[in-house]
Amino acid sequence: MNFIGIIPSRYASVRLPGKPLIKIKGKTMIKRVYERVEKVLNYVLVATDDERIKKEVESFGGNVVITSTKHQSGTDRCAEALEIFEKKEKKKFDIIINIQGDEPFIHYEQIKLIQKCFQEKETQIATLVKKITKKYDIFDENKPKVIFNKNKEAIYFSRFPIPFFRDESKISEHSFYKHIGMYAYRKDILKKITKLSPSTLEKAENLEQLRWIENNFKIKIEITNLESISIDTKEDLEKLKNL
Repeated sequence: MNFIGIIPSRYASVRLPGKPLIKIKGKTMIKRVYERVEKVLNYVLVATDDERIKKEVESFGGNVVITSTKHQSGTDRCAEALEIFEKKEKKKFDIIINIQGDEPFIHYEQIKLIQKCFQEKETQIATLVKKITKKYDIFDENKPKVIFNKNKEAIYFSRFPIPFFRDESKISEHSFYKHIGMYAYRKDILKKITKLSPSTLEKAENLEQLRWIENNFKIKIEITNLESISIDTKEDLEKLKNL
C-alpha cells in the first residue's frame, strides 16, 4: 500500500492568524510538523490556500500544492490536494493520512498506529482515540468524545459526555474516550465522503465525521496512550514555550 500524509494548512485561523508560520525555537510550525511526518512516511504533502505558506514549504524543500479557498474542512482540502499531486507526480496512492497542522510535536507512533488499521481490508476510514484520565475533560466540549463497538468501529462522536449517566456518581466506573483528530482514508472512500452533503447530526455537533456515520461509512478506531500538544491560541503557544 502506498501511503501519503497530507497536512491541510490555512493562514486565516480565527483564533491564531498565521499559525502555520509561527516560529517555535527557530522553526515554523508547518516545518516542524512536516519534518516529523516524513520520518514515518515516504510521501508528505502540504495542502494550503495561501501563497505565504506555499513559499515557506518550498523554502525547506517540502511538497506543497495550492487548493481552493472555499473548502469547509481539512478532508475536502486533502481530496483536492491528492488529485493535484497525483497528476503532477504521475503516481497513485492508496491511503491518505490527514495530519493536523497545529501539532508541531506529533508522535511518530500515532502515524504508525493508524497505518496498521489498514492491514484489515475492510477498513474504510481510521482514526485514533485516547482514554480520558482527567474528569474535567469529560465535560469539555472542545474535546469530542467517542463510543465504539466491540469491533472498534465508531458508533457516535459527541461534544457531550457519552454515554450519559443518570447517576453521575457512577461516572468513575466507566472508561470515556476522547477523539484524537487524525484521520486516514482509502482513496475511493475519500472521494465518496467529500461528495456527501452536510448531515443533521454533523450540523448539531459541528463534527464532520458524523456525516460519514450517517451515510453508513465505518470508522475504524485504534486506541493510543499518547497525546500531542495542539496549538490553537496564543495561550497554547505560551504554554508550549514554557515547556
